[in-house]
Amino acid sequence: MTDTQWRTHRLELDDQTLREWDATVLATGEDGIVLDRSAFYPGGGGQPPDEGVLLWGGVETRIAGARKGDDLYLIPADGDPVPPPGTAVRGALADGRRTALMRTHSGLHVLCGVVFRDYGSLVTGGNMEPLTARMDFDLPELPEGFRDAVEAACNAEVGRDRRIDIRVLPRAEAFAIPDIIRTATNLVPENVRDVRIVDIVGLDQQADGGMHVATTSQIGKIEVVKIENKGRGFRRLRIRIVD
Repeated sequence: MTDTQWRTHRLELDDQTLREWDATVLATGEDGIVLDRSAFYPGGGGQPPDEGVLLWGGVETRIAGARKGDDLYLIPADGDPVPPPGTAVRGALADGRRTALMRTHSGLHVLCGVVFRDYGSLVTGGNMEPLTARMDFDLPELPEGFRDAVEAACNAEVGRDRRIDIRVLPRAEAFAIPDIIRTATNLVPENVRDVRIVDIVGLDQQADGGMHVATTSQIGKIEVVKIENKGRGFRRLRIRIVD
């Protein structure tokens, strides 16, 4: 989904490989730091926000996170100096964390696509940290051999090196795509006019605002480490991503 009201141009939506860039501080305050340009993902869709640094005048400000509000705010680490408005800064993401989260998020979309294709189950929740995640499904019955079958199917899709394409469509056009919402509840706010679509070509296509790798082969191996019964037919699948 897109956020056109913010003063910050969100560079990560244009280039998910970007890790360093130049920017100017627009504002600072209790809410955080606002830049004119930023590649810090503010979190959403179960994906946590990025971390990194701002470099300015020989000073380093650690960025402990980012969040959405009436602007896109970067959260400085406690005690770090804050650049005043008008300061030219160099932003840099923590590359290992961002890349791990991209691999994990794409892995969850592979899992979602496989379970929807093979079992017709919708997602009821999910969350992730770098290289580990969970996804909950509406799955009243657990077929025999389910864990091994899902893991094998996910890794077969990883091995097919499917492209992961990103595009933005007008709301009406996006919602005309069959099964574009893979969650049991539509989480796209009514006021969102343009919808970001993540398409694992040939497997999974859904509305999503997070960061992803370019192809499934960049994910790594997907391991289904545990399945939990959360009651009322809901199953929680815990996965990890390994090289």
